[in-house]
Amino acid sequence: MDTKQIIDELEQAAEQLGLAVRREKGNFRGGRCQKGDAALIMLNKRHLPETQLVVLAEALRDAPVDTVYLKPAVREALEATWAEQDAAASAERAEESAHAE
Repeated sequence: MDTKQIIDELEQAAEQLGLAVRREKGNFRGGRCQKGDAALIMLNKRHLPETQLVVLAEALRDAPVDTVYLKPAVREALEATWAEQDAAASAERAEESAHAE
């Protein structure tokens, strides 16, 4: 399953969870936001699919994704993206600690 297909599946899951997904062009990274009473996820059309996947995964991190059906390949991609982001954040914190000492 390619990245674009995974993104499409995650967009459908987000909408099942009540999160609208919008794609726009502009100078922004994207992510989860609130517009009035509506929660939505913004994706930048100009970003590569891999970047859009990271933005979408982070926006879904606190959502109850276990309440919707995800194909095994989609769930694996989502969990792998979360693990990569966690590892990157840990490495960044370790580097900051090393510079603080």
